[in-house]
Amino acid sequence: MTAHEPHDSSHDSLHNHAHHHHPSNQNGLYLAAGLTLSFAVVEAGAGWWANSLALLSDAGHMLTDTSALVIAAVGAWLAQRKPTPRHTYGFGRAEFIAAAINGVLMLAVVSFVVIHAIERVQQPLEVKGEVVTAVAFVGLLLNGLVLYLLGHGHDEADLNRRAAMLHVLGDLLASIAALLSGVVIWLTGWTLIDPILSLAIVALILYSTVRLLHEAVHGLMEGVPLGLSLTTIGNDMAARPGVVSVHDLHVWSLSSQHIALSAHVVLDDLAQWNAILKDIQVMLLENHGIDHVTLQPETTTQIIHFQAR
Repeated sequence: MTAHEPHDSSHDSLHNHAHHHHPSNQNGLYLAAGLTLSFAVVEAGAGWWANSLALLSDAGHMLTDTSALVIAAVGAWLAQRKPTPRHTYGFGRAEFIAAAINGVLMLAVVSFVVIHAIERVQQPLEVKGEVVTAVAFVGLLLNGLVLYLLGHGHDEADLNRRAAMLHVLGDLLASIAALLSGVVIWLTGWTLIDPILSLAIVALILYSTVRLLHEAVHGLMEGVPLGLSLTTIGNDMAARPGVVSVHDLHVWSLSSQHIALSAHVVLDDLAQWNAILKDIQVMLLENHGIDHVTLQPETTTQIIHFQAR
């Protein structure tokens, strides 16, 4: 991949929007979000009544799962909307905005739990272990059901759904921690286990939240999608038959599932452009998951002429 100054030339583009979201996928996400949100409310109420920070923090984690599921569903819905004269790329980036808002709200939840956990360590309160155990066990079953709803009969390549499943899997671990807390308190009366495990759950939430915020801000700043290398993509394009070099290469996310690329491609023979364009497009989709490609062909003669001026 070599670097040249940009210049005017003929412009050829091929936009391939492969939207494969179906209403059934959205319905599954909405159902999972509804179940998760309902139990988060129940768990928060039970945690407040039983004086259990483990249940309260687990309820907060389930709220992050609900947000992730809703974001996935909204993203799938927005992906079906056609571009408009004012929004020529569509509305997929709303997913990044929602994720950023969700991340900031969850930082507030984390701060609340940490402050109260420290207070509980200094001044332990009586915790109803049997209530914590029962509620956490139900939460464990619910998270298993949600994972089944998200994973059963769907395409494994659906990154939005897979991301949501990772959130729910994290909550499954949090439910196990809350269950352990309830059993220990019920059998031994050691209430310090509750704030200790609450801090462990908060650490899990904080890790997920920081990653979410990083990805959201990175997407809004039109950074190269995480996991992709601009150098590797450029070298792969420059290595295609008939291509001399590639410059002015840009790669960014239209949404979490759709990636765009634009570049200038230098050729030996402009007459071969149609075949080269198709070859590059197929390679980018299969090797890098890039489905929105805009390329401008140039010849070595044009570049030499431009540089000589």
